[in-house]
Amino acid sequence: MPPVAPQPVQLTCPACGTPFRAAIYTLVDVTAQSELKAALLSGQLNVAVCPNCRTASMLGAPLIYHDAAKQLCLVYFPQELNSRPEDQERFVGEATSFIIRSLPANAPRGYLLAPRRFLTLPSLLDAILEADGVSREMLERQRAHVDLISELAARLNDEEQFAALVEQRRADLTPEFFATLAAFIEATPPAQADSRELLLQLQARLADLAAADHDSPDDEELAAAIARLQSASDDELELAVAELRPLIDYGFFQAWTEQIDAAEAAGQHDEADRLTARRARILSIVEELDREAQQMFEAGSATLGEVLQAPDPLAALRERADAVDEAFMMVLSANAGAAQRAGRDDMVALLERLAEEAVAIIQARLSPEERFINELLLAETPRDATALLRKNVGKITPDLVKRLNELAEQEEKRANKPTAERLRQLARESGAMLF
Repeated sequence: MPPVAPQPVQLTCPACGTPFRAAIYTLVDVTAQSELKAALLSGQLNVAVCPNCRTASMLGAPLIYHDAAKQLCLVYFPQELNSRPEDQERFVGEATSFIIRSLPANAPRGYLLAPRRFLTLPSLLDAILEADGVSREMLERQRAHVDLISELAARLNDEEQFAALVEQRRADLTPEFFATLAAFIEATPPAQADSRELLLQLQARLADLAAADHDSPDDEELAAAIARLQSASDDELELAVAELRPLIDYGFFQAWTEQIDAAEAAGQHDEADRLTARRARILSIVEELDREAQQMFEAGSATLGEVLQAPDPLAALRERADAVDEAFMMVLSANAGAAQRAGRDDMVALLERLAEEAVAIIQARLSPEERFINELLLAETPRDATALLRKNVGKITPDLVKRLNELAEQEEKRANKPTAERLRQLARESGAMLF
């Protein structure tokens, strides 16, 4: 099927009244124009940007989506068009006839006789992604990113509103969000260069705010992190990403992308492809780490909520002893800090009692060996820990040394480098005292 050119339409900007022309697609056939799929999914298809005030508007137009490989024919008519049923049928009939004539002689055609119709554009997009095997959870995350990008772009011309929205949604400006924004920019078709320029402005504005508001790692530290993740083997990558997670932000991905562009400019296409694939893998690992952390904290918050609502919070905590872990302790600490700032002395006292009980629960789980290790880690200085070892030589056994090294490995996998190094040092000192 030959590519279908967009149709020019005359518009008037709803914000400033400027008349201008824009391009609009009513047929998206991804078999012939695969790039339009990404533009549609990213919300960049049929977007008009006023050349005067840069206001972006989504154009309400009928749309037919066709994918011969997946035998998809999807139809959407915006309700605001108030199209008569006979006009809709005529439009669909003409479009499907055109598609049928363009297909190879032996290609399936039956699905074109009963196209699926959708009342909303998001529901059509969901159908496309579901056909690609995208999970419901991923759909919801992607839609949240699309909505936030649209909100931010709509406020670009009002610095105060833009800054307020960024501050309000700062937690949502994750590496995944910025990767989605970059993908949107790449997906914008040439016919909608104004929309692409608007997204580039949004990307630059967010980068400026990130640089102004956050203490970014220095160039040397960032370069070292990128070099390590570029050279790490596939087996080592997950551990390295976990350790360097605090450095992996928008600036990190921006610097990484610059290296991809430099490799492309130098004609090193294989290297550019390798760096692109590694960037995608790093993003996937970061997303998984953040999801796991979020799930842990949500579980800790749920447990604390149940405990605080119980008639006897201390008894309720003991009943939920299995849920008392590091994440729960961090949630407990955060709530205690919030209560203190709010002047809730009664809540602070209750949370402190719960913290003491939680520590007792954790201590009860520990073997004598683990309790001793915990005492060593709680020592104020390495010298104090060494003195504690010398006072308890009878507790130093090969099993203790083995356990210290095992715990060090666990902390390394959790990217807790200082604790891992402390455990390694204790293992070395304990080992030396065995002889």
